[in-house]
Amino acid sequence: MPRFGVLGPLTIESPPGRRTTPRGDHQRALLAVLLLNANSSVTVDALVETLWPETPPKSYSSNLHTYVSRLRARFEGLEIERDPRGYRLVVEPGELDLLSFRAAAAAGKAAARAGDPVAAAGHYRRALAEWRGPVLSGLHVPRLDADVARLESERLAAFEDCVDAELSDGRHGELTGELQAMITEHPLRERLAAQLMIALHRAGRQADSLAVHRDLRATLVEELGVEPGAEVRRVHAAVLRGEDPAPSTKASPIFPICQLPPDIADLAGREHEIAKLSGLLGEGTGVPVAVITGEPGAGKSTLAVSTAHRLRRSFSDGQLFVPLAGASDPRELADVLGDLLRALGVTGPAIPDDVEARAAVYRGRLADRRVLVVLDDAASPEQARALLPGTPGSAVLITSRQRLSGLAGASRLHLAPLSGAEAMTLLERLAGPERVDAERADAERIAKACGNLPLALRIAGSRLAMRPGMPLGKLAGKLEDEVSRLDELQVSDLQVRGSIALSYQALSPAARRAFRLIGRCRTLDLPAWAVSTLIDDEDADAAIDELLEASLLEATGLDPTGEQRFRVHDLVRVFATELGRELETHAERVASVAKVSDAALCLADTAARRLPRTVPMPLSDQDVPAQPLPGELVERLLRDPGAWFSVERANLVAAVSSLCAVGWRRKALRVLERLSAYLYLHSHYTDMRTAYETLRDAAREAGDRHIVVIAEANLTVLLHARGEYERAVEGYRECSKELAALGDSSARAWVETNLARCLVGLGRAGESLHAATQARELSTVEENGPGAYARHAESAALHRLGKITEALEIDRRILALALECGDERQLGVALQGLSWSLMLDGRQEEALETIEESVRVLRRTTAKSALAKSLRTQGAILAGAGQRVGAVRAYENARRLAGALEERPRELSCTRAIAASWIGDGRADRAIPVLRRCLDEFRAMGGKPATGLTLHVLRRAYEAVGETKAAEAAGEEAKRLEVPHDANASTLVRLLLSLTEPAPA
Repeated sequence: MPRFGVLGPLTIESPPGRRTTPRGDHQRALLAVLLLNANSSVTVDALVETLWPETPPKSYSSNLHTYVSRLRARFEGLEIERDPRGYRLVVEPGELDLLSFRAAAAAGKAAARAGDPVAAAGHYRRALAEWRGPVLSGLHVPRLDADVARLESERLAAFEDCVDAELSDGRHGELTGELQAMITEHPLRERLAAQLMIALHRAGRQADSLAVHRDLRATLVEELGVEPGAEVRRVHAAVLRGEDPAPSTKASPIFPICQLPPDIADLAGREHEIAKLSGLLGEGTGVPVAVITGEPGAGKSTLAVSTAHRLRRSFSDGQLFVPLAGASDPRELADVLGDLLRALGVTGPAIPDDVEARAAVYRGRLADRRVLVVLDDAASPEQARALLPGTPGSAVLITSRQRLSGLAGASRLHLAPLSGAEAMTLLERLAGPERVDAERADAERIAKACGNLPLALRIAGSRLAMRPGMPLGKLAGKLEDEVSRLDELQVSDLQVRGSIALSYQALSPAARRAFRLIGRCRTLDLPAWAVSTLIDDEDADAAIDELLEASLLEATGLDPTGEQRFRVHDLVRVFATELGRELETHAERVASVAKVSDAALCLADTAARRLPRTVPMPLSDQDVPAQPLPGELVERLLRDPGAWFSVERANLVAAVSSLCAVGWRRKALRVLERLSAYLYLHSHYTDMRTAYETLRDAAREAGDRHIVVIAEANLTVLLHARGEYERAVEGYRECSKELAALGDSSARAWVETNLARCLVGLGRAGESLHAATQARELSTVEENGPGAYARHAESAALHRLGKITEALEIDRRILALALECGDERQLGVALQGLSWSLMLDGRQEEALETIEESVRVLRRTTAKSALAKSLRTQGAILAGAGQRVGAVRAYENARRLAGALEERPRELSCTRAIAASWIGDGRADRAIPVLRRCLDEFRAMGGKPATGLTLHVLRRAYEAVGETKAAEAAGEEAKRLEVPHDANASTLVRLLLSLTEPAPA
């Protein structure tokens, strides 16, 4: 294994004594940073910043991997490991001079503590012998400047410790020359000067010793404006008295020190955050810095104090707590440092006037100590940077409303609101667990209105504690009113509005305007396109960056479309809305909301037209504005229209409610029509129902009869999809009558088509054919309108009337139109319809080929509902062909899809077929309870054909287990439900019963 050197020029010494270095600046810099952090993980970001301090290439990841691979290949035995954070170079202490130096220095400290100065000096001299010159001399890597400076400080401290040990051993005569050389190199180093004064005095050179003091004092006063410190003054006084000025071994009474405020007793949750901070502050060999950021009221200071208390044992020299008042009136750095120096025992004239000098003395006081410094409410990176200790052992925990992005090397923890369980725990601790348990639902309303923000919850809980008789529901009702919510969230000196206002007031005018504009969006999850559209300013990016830095806006990452997402806390949004109402006109607020809602509608329109059209209701072209977004952005967002709808689904549902609230019902309908193309395709029926009910109720209240009917028609479609056929038929007929009165023949054609499909399910084929014919006559669009859907319904009705030849003609016409159109979903659906007509016409082989093609085509689309239907048809045709295994597999696949889509009628029909196969497998006892449940649900739906089919299969199951009477009863009821000439039912009975036959050997 080679031996590495960084304490001097970068070297690699391979046996037998051959020294080499990597080729190329990038490889040398990479090896240097890994060696300076030996056995610790170095993040990829840190390595990239090291290698490319200006602008990294696009291929930086692969370049970095190449450099690592070349190092491994060039130096045999070089162990560079990849871990989740970055890369780690693994070496033993004897394989790196830095580790050898630190091990020997640590041994020297241990020997000195044990009272063995001879052994201590030996260890220190061995440590210092590892140094061959300045760290990494000849290799300048800006990213490593701070590390190099720290190592030089370690070397100087080891030398001074070594001198102390040798002075204790009486070797002052040997040290004067070496000390004089070092003081020339470091003229401001007080400890070196004190040691040289001691050595000279012991050598009988009192005048020279006093001259060292004069020179030091003159230099300090001239360059820093400070007097020598307490130790130098003590040695000087001893020399003047002619006494032995041996360094004092008495520990300073200043340490340990603890300035932490009391730990909060009712802290709820945050265990994960405390554990993460504890890990961050204990990492590495430098001075770890952790920054807690978060929106106003998130509990940053509380978390910092609680974490610091838990870490007291890890920082034996103490904990400093420094309030910086960054959000209100940032404290002057000179005042802060003055307070810190007085706390650390520096008093009176020893405190320099110059800020930089104060910072130097502060770092000197903390040198080689283990102190945790808590900087609360930092205003800027500059304010925090001046208060960082200079030597390893100490750590810094910072809270700030700003992200402090300019603070290099800091780890950041963004503090989110509490979880639901943590919020309830905090309320219980403040208001009492019995009271919260007794009114749990209202307590959850309070937590939701507070957005789970600790400050808001603490205020709400304190108000409840002050008024033990107040019902929780009363406070919840007040908090749910957005207009008065922030008025309610204040008690004593605590208030949410004031906390947010401090952050707002620190913003630039442009960022303040952006903040107020963002408050107009009621959604809390915002895409970048919406934010940019709202702000509509060339400096929008700068304003957004400022809001992010101030923790008033949170970037939550990229969505599947590649768009940046942002989050605004609900209480922050309420505050922004308040400001908007105060500072801007109604017309200004309406204009900005109209702009972003137009963009959303246009995106939804384009996305919906790129999806297969499955929802059986019209998509109106009226009232759709011109797209305000750039064409390139639209194309990127809608490259996958389904993905865009997926990420914006919740926002669009919320937008329907918001648009209705401001009276924009027509726009709400247009948005919902387009969103329904996605929701219906993926069977998100709950969202459809919620949105259409909201739209219907708003239109009913406003007396908008047309929108009420359109909403009711769509709600009826959902009843139909869930198998509530009787209610659906009633709803369709009522809507058709209303639309006829309103003169909307287009929407009425769709409703009549849906009515025809529903009547088929009820076994009323004649009525279904009449409705389908009427729909086709009302329709003006043959290929993709209700006319095409009506033809499918006509074919299904003709099957049940035994008119297979006519159905075949219609199905061939549907297929021809689908081929002309080129839409794969329409083609797959057309092939499914034709396959079943062929099956009913006795052309089984053609039917099987056609349905297999349908399944192949539909598997290439997102039309899962149509695929489920084709798979079910495939199962039936395979059963007729005697391919039992394939039939059951097709039915199982269809059932799985239908279940995921919540299409209960189709799921039940597949379950019935699978249960039929169990009878053939000799498991009729297992099939009977399943078939009974299917029968009960089909009866509840009113589907007579489905009920009759199920009874036929159940009869066969009863026969298989010997229950003769039950079999006869099922058979008689099935016969009563039979409809003459229903070729569909008679064929399906035959196919299902073929599955009940024992499988051939």
